[in-house]
Amino acid sequence: MQQELISGLTEPQRQAVTHMDGPILVLAGPGSGKTRVITHRVAWLITQGISPRNILAITFTNKAAREMRDRVHSLRVPRGSTICTFHSLAARLLREFADHAGLPADFSIYGDADQRTAMRESLKLCELDAKNFPPAKILTRVSGWKNKFLGPDQLDSRELDYFDKVAARLYGVYQEYLKANSALDFDDLLMRLALLLRDDPELRDHLNDRFRYVMVDEYQDTNHCQYQIARGFTVNHSNICATGDPDQSIYGWRGADIGNILAFERDYPQAVVVRLEENFRSTPEVLDLADQVIRINRQRKEKRLFTSKSSGDPCELREYYDESEEALGMAQWIAQMRKDGLQYRDIAVFYRINAMSRVLEEALRRAHIPYQIIRGTEFFKRREIRDMLAYLRLLANPSDQVALRRIINQPARGIGATTVNRLFDHSSNTGGDIWQVLQSLDQVPAINAGARAKVKKFVDMIMKLREQMGSSVERVMKLTYEWSGLAKAHAADESDDPAANVDELINSAALYDTEAEEPLLSDYLQQIALISDADAYNDQAGAVSLMTLHAAKGLEFPAVLIVGLEDGLIPHRRYGGDESDVEEERRLLFVGMTRAEDRLVLSYARNRMVHGSSQAGIISVFLRDLTGLVCNTDTADDGFDDDDDDDGYSQSDHDDVLAECAALARGQLVRHPEFGLGRVQRISNLSDNPKVVVQFNTGACKTLYLKYAHLERIDSTDF
Repeated sequence: MQQELISGLTEPQRQAVTHMDGPILVLAGPGSGKTRVITHRVAWLITQGISPRNILAITFTNKAAREMRDRVHSLRVPRGSTICTFHSLAARLLREFADHAGLPADFSIYGDADQRTAMRESLKLCELDAKNFPPAKILTRVSGWKNKFLGPDQLDSRELDYFDKVAARLYGVYQEYLKANSALDFDDLLMRLALLLRDDPELRDHLNDRFRYVMVDEYQDTNHCQYQIARGFTVNHSNICATGDPDQSIYGWRGADIGNILAFERDYPQAVVVRLEENFRSTPEVLDLADQVIRINRQRKEKRLFTSKSSGDPCELREYYDESEEALGMAQWIAQMRKDGLQYRDIAVFYRINAMSRVLEEALRRAHIPYQIIRGTEFFKRREIRDMLAYLRLLANPSDQVALRRIINQPARGIGATTVNRLFDHSSNTGGDIWQVLQSLDQVPAINAGARAKVKKFVDMIMKLREQMGSSVERVMKLTYEWSGLAKAHAADESDDPAANVDELINSAALYDTEAEEPLLSDYLQQIALISDADAYNDQAGAVSLMTLHAAKGLEFPAVLIVGLEDGLIPHRRYGGDESDVEEERRLLFVGMTRAEDRLVLSYARNRMVHGSSQAGIISVFLRDLTGLVCNTDTADDGFDDDDDDDGYSQSDHDDVLAECAALARGQLVRHPEFGLGRVQRISNLSDNPKVVVQFNTGACKTLYLKYAHLERIDSTDF
């Protein structure tokens, strides 16, 4: 069995897998078999007599954890190892040791939407305007403080500007609101576990004894709390295996600290360092180009990627006039990939920000190319899904005020806003739990008899559902859907979409029931709360995948196109001249490029519409002076057969645009209310919102949306 586990491994992989006691750092380049090393190492430890219960492997996404568990199980070793994400581990341990943490075991986990609701309520309590202090912006500040291990009482107001002083005050109120709701947000999960490991030596020793061998995947993405958790688990034995790659650290904006992996050998002076430099994914052309991009960075550990794959197509750089032409070129390229024998699922298109997907989607729809947007949380933002989950959260945690407010009158059951506000006011004034208030309605004089009867009926329904919580999650969900009245309300919806979406949610519960060792509603809700974009990727969808560069991490495709490679997008304009941020942007491009197995195309546009006006673009600084790129500056002509979708720039297209766009034509003299006189250079009808390119007498060349441009045609006889 042991020989089977290490046969077929390279020497560095074998060294990483068979290392036993003491710290080890595995510097794993992209496509170097990192997941294989981790899973084989778990199996190897078990074959050496280590109990699965004593092995912990932590990663960052549900998808990665699920893949690791499946691979370990396929190696035919006894089960019982803990393989999960940081957040799910923290939630699990905080429930198990809730008394140590001072928490109720049935606490709720608030996702993004619930956090914003809680912050809006905090703003109301502080009598502050959300327009001046946007909840999302305040939550970003709070998240940053939590990632740095700072509570509201640890912030020094002398070091804060006015906005942050207000944010610090709101931080405290927000935490009190979460406490009243028996809720934690994502950052609380990590911070509370890290505090437990720091402040409870007895529990820390217990967990060190339980988890005698700890593996941390993607160590370069750990923030300060995650770093403290990893240290806390291994303080008594130092049996930590950190795998990662500084060149793939791309989450600094959400608290990840590249310094954690760069300083691993300082933290553990006796650490063994293994470099996985052989790439099994990409062609030499892709690797060489990616290496040229990343080698400029200073914050990294030197390694030289190589591959035994045979040489492939050269990487290509394409230049387009604007984003619409770029999107059309993308569709043509995908069509060519199909002719070359690739399936749609083999092709991916990456971009820097989500807003860039709109024009790409339009081009794909016109070309009848199936696609999927990798944005995993979108399904759970639908109203009917949020309603269902709010019911389930209330069943698991009756103190959850956010969930209660959402569904007490959803669907409508005659419980008005005035009644709801009076109930919550009574809870606030008496200091009582809101669920206790609902169960003692006779003690709320502000509620009349009619409203009291309706609220009691709602409470009875919730209590009946709570009695079913020993059943499978699927059964609880089906009963909730029926007894709540949501099923009846959705049946009246002519689109059938809400009912179909809830059916999909119920299917996910059924799948959870079959996979979980002990199905629990709280555990299911925890998994749902921690869904990420990567979990939405379906490699069997039969569709082209569209996603941001951040979402692409951990995936791979035979053919990759990265669009929008202009200064201001890559690197993004928000980072200005900060070198550490620019280095992260360069790492982001490196990650995107190394997702490609065989074919890599990069593109940029000379003009791009930003906030309603065209802005000139120049090629990203990251691509300058690269060798091995084949440049293509041809404009995109529509190569598709559908006459209705012929969107090229031929003269016949201008004849069609002529009627639609007030008889404008190339060469037409026009006057713009702001830019003055100019002459039409090109008319683009690539969407339902045509654009016109005008060369103005001032020397400026502008691309304008015709419907907003207010151009006045000027006849030559007027001069």
